[in-house]
Order: sequence, then structure tokens, then C-alpha cells
Amino acid sequence: MRRLNHGNLILVGGIGIALLLSACPKKVETTKEVATVHEEKVTPPAQTVQPEPTPPPAPKVEETPVVKEAEMPSQRLTDAYFDFDKYTIRDEARAALENDARWLKDNPKVRVKIEGHCDERGTNEYNLALGERRAQAAKRFLMTLGVEKIRLSTISYGEERPVCTERNETCYQKNRRAHLAVQQ
Repeated sequence: MRRLNHGNLILVGGIGIALLLSACPKKVETTKEVATVHEEKVTPPAQTVQPEPTPPPAPKVEETPVVKEAEMPSQRLTDAYFDFDKYTIRDEARAALENDARWLKDNPKVRVKIEGHCDERGTNEYNLALGERRAQAAKRFLMTLGVEKIRLSTISYGEERPVCTERNETCYQKNRRAHLAVQQ
């Protein structure tokens, strides 16, 4: 057999110590003690229970009225119709806008957008300009009847949103209008 010299002995001893130090420590198991709590129901002695005083009523808060779907002006506001290539307000349109103005005065929180519409005859650019003049004419008329300017806005759709698509005078007349739409 071969004999270990002093250097080899130190080397083997160092490796052994290194292995011992690098070994995983043993897991320590811990136990949890579960505390049991016993609940006892204690019945308090009979006492006269006095009712809590009722709080005073909450102060009334004024709410902004909301236009409900059933109250939407589509049933109350009517369109103002125009003659071909015109933006002057006709007598029938005056009567419609006067009714609209009364409704708007009765509902001061409501804002409306006045939409100007045209029939399909004419170019897109021309009809957009004519629709704007119709919407502005309706707006000015409502303002002369006492509706505040801040509650009225205008937009022109020209021929883009027809209510009738047939190609006859009856249908064209339905499309030449100023329509009042409630703003939400």
C-alpha cells in the first residue's frame, strides 16, 4: 500500500472540511400550537331598550332637471321647413319655431343644436352653405323670441342626412329643414 504523505493528508482533510461546511442544514420542523377559543354566549340581563332618536331629515339638494326620454323634444319640437334654394323663414316655419321657443322657455336648462338640411339637388359645398344659412336663420328667429343665444348651437349637414330618399318634390320638401336636436 501506498503511504500518504503530509501534503496529501492536508489536501484530503481540507476537502472533507469543505464538504461538511457546504452540506445543507437539516430542516427543523416546527409545530404550531392551535389555540382553541371557546365562545360563551352571554345573555345580558333584560333592560328597557330605548329607541335611538331618528336623525333629522337631510337637507334638500336642488338637482338639475334631466330631460327624460319621454320628454324629449322630438315630440314637442318641430322642424322648420324652407322653400327650394331659400333660407327665409316661411309662415308655417314661424309657427313651428314659435312653439319651439315656448317649449324652450318652459325648459330653461335644455340646450339645442339647430341642424340645417337640404335636398339632394345642388353640389355638396353649396348645400352645406345653404344648410348653415337655414340653421342660422332659425337660431336668429328663436333669439328674437327670447331664447338665450348660449343655449343654441348650429351645424349644417347639407344633403347628407335626408329624412326621405325618393326623388320627387314631396320628398325634397321634407329634407329642406332646420331640425332642433336636444344636446345632452
